[in-house]
Parts: sequence; C-alpha cells; structure tokens
Amino acid sequence: MLYLLRHATKHVLFALVAGLLLRLWFIHYYPVVDGDSLVYGEIARNWFWHGIYGFTRANGIHPTLIRLPGYPLFLAVCFFFFGIDHFGVVLLLQAGLDLCSCLLLAGFAARTLSRGAGVATLYLAALCPFTANYVASPLTETPTLFCIALGLYSLLRYVEKPAYNVWFWALVCSISYGALLRPDGALLGLVLVPAMFWYARPQVSAVRSARMALVCTLLTLAPFVPWTVRNARTMHVFQPLAPRYANDPSEYIPRGWIRWVKTWAGDYASTAEFYWNVNGSPLDMRLLPIRAFDTPAEQAVTAKLIAAYNRTEVMTPALSEQFSTLAKQRIRRHPLRFYVVLPVMRLADMWLRPRTEQLWIELRWWEYQHHPAETIFSWSYGALNLFYLLLAAWGLKKRVPFTPVIVAYVVVRCLLLLTLETPESRYTLECYPMIFILAGAALTVRTRDKTATSGPPVSANLS
Repeated sequence: MLYLLRHATKHVLFALVAGLLLRLWFIHYYPVVDGDSLVYGEIARNWFWHGIYGFTRANGIHPTLIRLPGYPLFLAVCFFFFGIDHFGVVLLLQAGLDLCSCLLLAGFAARTLSRGAGVATLYLAALCPFTANYVASPLTETPTLFCIALGLYSLLRYVEKPAYNVWFWALVCSISYGALLRPDGALLGLVLVPAMFWYARPQVSAVRSARMALVCTLLTLAPFVPWTVRNARTMHVFQPLAPRYANDPSEYIPRGWIRWVKTWAGDYASTAEFYWNVNGSPLDMRLLPIRAFDTPAEQAVTAKLIAAYNRTEVMTPALSEQFSTLAKQRIRRHPLRFYVVLPVMRLADMWLRPRTEQLWIELRWWEYQHHPAETIFSWSYGALNLFYLLLAAWGLKKRVPFTPVIVAYVVVRCLLLLTLETPESRYTLECYPMIFILAGAALTVRTRDKTATSGPPVSANLS
C-alpha cells in the first residue's frame, strides 16, 4: 500500500475520492435501514445497555442466538460513541472501511504483480457499485469484505516473513472476526489457514509452519468458546455458530414447506415472493413459475395447500407436512432436477442476476411493459456485473500469485451456496475481493516492479 501511495499518489487519491463520492451518493439516495439492520440494532442495544443478547418483547427482553455477535458488537461500539440508533454514522464508517478494503486489495496486487495491477485493482474496487451499494445498509457485507481483503493482504505479508509479527496477528483477527460476523465467514479460515502452512514452507521448516498455522487456528477459534458456552447455558443447545434457518431453539421451522420450495425455487424472485412471506403474508399462486408443478393434478393440490395457508397466513406443522409429501413426490419424479439442475440454476442466479437488490428497482425488473426504464437499467447493471466476471476469468491466465487460494475460496463458497434454497446475489458478493484482484491483473501486463515490496519477493511459483 505504501508503495502505491509513494509511486502512484495521483491515481490513489483520485480513485479514493471518486470511490468516496460514489459511496456518499448511495448513502444519500439509497439508504436501506430495515429488516436485518433493525434486528442487529436491537440486539446491540439490549446487549450493551441491558446485558442481554436478545430482543425486546412485551414481557421483557428475551435472549437469542439467531445472529452471531460480530456485527452487533460493531453497532454497539458505534452507538456508544455516536448515539443510539445513529445509523447514519454507521454508514459513513462503513464507507471508510470499504475504501480501506480497496487499498488492501490494491496493495496485494501491487506487491504480487505490478504497480499497474495495483492501480487497476484500486479503480475496479473503488468504483464498483455492487460493493459500494452495501455501504448504505447496516449489514455484515461491508465488514466481511474488509476481513477478506485484510486476510489476503496479511497472508501475503506473513508469507514474506513467517513469524509472530503484526501480519500474523492481523491474519488471526481477520479470520476470527470474519467468522464472528456470519456463519459462512468461517470459509475464510478454511482457505487461509492451510495456505499459511503451505506457502510459508520455503521460509521456515514444515514443522514450524504447521505449528504457526495451528496457533492461528486456536486463536481464531477462541472467541467462539464463550459464545458456545453462553448458548449452552442460556439457550440449552450446542450452537458454536448460528442456526441455518436463523431460529431460536423454541421456534418452529416448517421444514416440509422449505423442502417443497427447494423443488422449484431457482431465482431471487422466488425467495422474495414466497419464501420470505411465510409466515404473516399471503401467497399468490399466480406468481409460481411453471416448474412448480409437473401435472394438472399436482397444480390443483398446490393451489389447495396455498389456499389453506392463506386462510390463516400461518404455516402450521400439519400443513408443512402436506407440503413435505408433495416435495417427496416431486423429488422422486425428477431427482436430477432437484439435486443438480435447480442448485446450479440458483447458483447462476446469485452470480449473474443484476445486483439491484439494494436499489429501489422492481423485483420483476425484466417485465419491460410495466417499467421500461428499470428494465433497461437492470440489464445494464447485469452487463457490468458480467464484465467484472469476464475480466476476472481472463485474469486467471495471468498466473497471479496465490491463485490457488483465490480460486479455493470461490469454489468452497460456491459449494456452500449450492445447498441453499434461497438465492440472493449478496451471497456471492464476498467473492468480489478475488474478482477485483484477478480483473486488475487482466488489465495490466505481467511485469512485476522490483521495488514493489520491501521484503522478500513473492515469486511466480506461488501461482
């Protein structure tokens, strides 16, 4: 990073100022403070001001474990210094944090490739509207992206000189806090800890390298010990992370209904129009895609079950069991569709869908006859997303150092996403730090500056 600041000062300043203006624009015009943001905020207030990690109900504050403590801790610190529920300050802090992520990624590219790659990566990251957009929402995305960027840069600096130095501790903090933000944050440690061992071997013995990787693992797991103990004592369950369905132990989960949704859901519209509406909102049979039923008889049964739900807007255990029976029939009839086609379809939707979920764009943006301007904008946004992805794919040919680490993170994340029944584009946003680096490499010639590092050179054999 210091190298870029010394030798490309104008580019760095211009990119950061432009990136800041972009983030301030999103904060001003498209702030989104609802849903999960309010959930995190309420947990933060009750935790720090009442000593209970939970939600306020009519009969008092009830403990919860549906969210990990990383982001509530961040909000609580912000509320302590700047006032309770002052989310505007939180958004501004996230803007600064996101720009720090851009600098870390640019520093990674500069030290491993060239100054030009660092500058290109900085521009691509600072001016990317997809990551900048999430700065305007008090959610875990921005801190998670920072942890990933810090983890990658710290890994590079640690590999240059393996020791219990500042970069070792930065690596520990990035992995640990990333996992405390959200359950899938643990994937970062799953990739970076083995990389610590593997890439440090030329500098130190295999035994010492393994020992340091083990120490890193134990330190990153340490914060989860009190969290797990707390959940066992307070909630009477063993839960080291957070539940898959974000539910407390006493809450009923309609697994039969969920499994039925998984037999046909393939895009974000299905998530928003059906999955999120249970319980408390009616379901519109007309919004179901044709793949939701294979025969007229099955369509009639589905309509009957949805009508039964709409009478109370509650998914009862008995009704969920009927949806489960329907799901079993559909899976038995088309197992390949359930286990292969639909998971791949959902993953493709998470990667390729226009990333407009945080903008005030119609959910069914492709219906041109209803909102032509929004349809055109969404297609343009989708094209920009595809441009980033194609650049990153081209960058793979440039033999970027640490390519196995970059690819491994994307692969393990995709494998996890294949198991989900609720596709959301934000679930692939965590891969964008890797995309920025690869795309920056694609835009530059592979000529590494000799002055790019102050430590041992990162050679091409790391790729």
